[in-house]
Amino acid sequence: MLSGCLLAVGLLLSQGCLAAPSLGSRAAGQSGQTMTLARRSPSRRTVDDWATWAQREREFLTLRYGDSGLQKRSEGMNLLTNQNGDSSYYGSLAIGTPAVSFDVILDTGSADLWLADQSCKTGCSGVALYDPSSSSTFQNLSQSFSITYGSGEAAGTLVQDTVQMAGFSVENQVFAAVDEASSGLLTSPVSGLLGLGWQTISSSGSAPLWQTLASSGAWSDAVMSFQLTRFINSSNVKANEPGGTFTMGYVDSSLYTGDIDYQSIPTTPSYWLQTISSMTVQGSSVTIPTGSSAYAAIDTGTTLIGGPSSVIQEIYAQIPNSAAGTGSWEGYYTYPCDTEVNVAISFGGPSWSISPADFQLTQVSSSQCIGAFFELSTSGSAPGWVVGDTFLKNVYSVFRYNPAAVGFAQLSETALAMNGVNGNPPSATIGSVSATATAGSGGISSNAATNRWRVPSSAVVLAAAAVGAMLL
Repeated sequence: MLSGCLLAVGLLLSQGCLAAPSLGSRAAGQSGQTMTLARRSPSRRTVDDWATWAQREREFLTLRYGDSGLQKRSEGMNLLTNQNGDSSYYGSLAIGTPAVSFDVILDTGSADLWLADQSCKTGCSGVALYDPSSSSTFQNLSQSFSITYGSGEAAGTLVQDTVQMAGFSVENQVFAAVDEASSGLLTSPVSGLLGLGWQTISSSGSAPLWQTLASSGAWSDAVMSFQLTRFINSSNVKANEPGGTFTMGYVDSSLYTGDIDYQSIPTTPSYWLQTISSMTVQGSSVTIPTGSSAYAAIDTGTTLIGGPSSVIQEIYAQIPNSAAGTGSWEGYYTYPCDTEVNVAISFGGPSWSISPADFQLTQVSSSQCIGAFFELSTSGSAPGWVVGDTFLKNVYSVFRYNPAAVGFAQLSETALAMNGVNGNPPSATIGSVSATATAGSGGISSNAATNRWRVPSSAVVLAAAAVGAMLL
């Protein structure tokens, strides 16, 4: 997840962003739930849309509550919550015996699970806390854990316990019970972060939850996927809105149309890397470096898109009257709010368009807006690009275990109809378990603080205030 992502006053640009290390980081809608249309919502659902929704709702609730009328499959779905106008997306899991549910940011840019626990002294006010003493399957590994973010850090102890998510259970999962977090790192109801990257970037050295499930054969198909909603351009967005869908073990064919274009990860799996092969802005091509300089981490825990300074400068050069930000906005760019910016990116296959609404991060004056692409400084083995939710809201994204690849597909009308539609967000609940795996001991490594992408952090507070004001 991108560290230093803009953080809104209720966390605008992502708690998930803040919760992602800097390299060097839903529950189902309840039966009977109603949703009202926002003023800028898309067209109403068709009968077919409602039929698809009803089928998915029934199957999900059947899996959750254990009705034997339907055969349980090795597939699971977690409905997401969109927090603070596309700032972050969180889902739910359950930990311990008996199981207790928690909300966590879902982050394909990191590989560790951590939760605030009962001994948390700072930065944990108002969030649900993990209580090791209440779980009969808890084991203390007595090893320190710390992780550093662009805007803070979290520290605690590595432990093991049973973790459940989307109908799957992993015994002896290693994660961190955090007793100290920087102010603002956690915002209620989120209690922690679930890393969905590869074990090779895990701070603990242990296999992440998803990788244990995929490698053990617990899933029908060794994939996980995301469909994310858009509320950034809605006029009456609430702090928590329906956020889309996360699946384990299958792809939801009702949420995309056409084929899924898979592109292999170009290196030994670590981050979910893709190679940017081309990019256009306002119809003009932008020069992209070749080789590893074109690698991009596909990161659900990051709100924006960061890239090399030279390319970001060229992007904004295609936008008349744009200008480099100064002071607190250094590394970002302004442009006229009445300009509709069209960007498209290819990763070796089709060209995927980004909505102008997603490009427009926030308005900073009567006529000037901030763009969602910013200058990113990385080092070591970190990729030069981080592609976050600004892009991912525009596609159905699939993360495949073997052969390792990332896939994108066009969103279906059913998925697009969810954008901007207000409703009650999913709540963290505990469902029935349809498949179980046991985590290996892994090689728990010496755990120095992990660092990831470095971004201009001075703009965080101002962006928070600017967008927070827009959301109120």
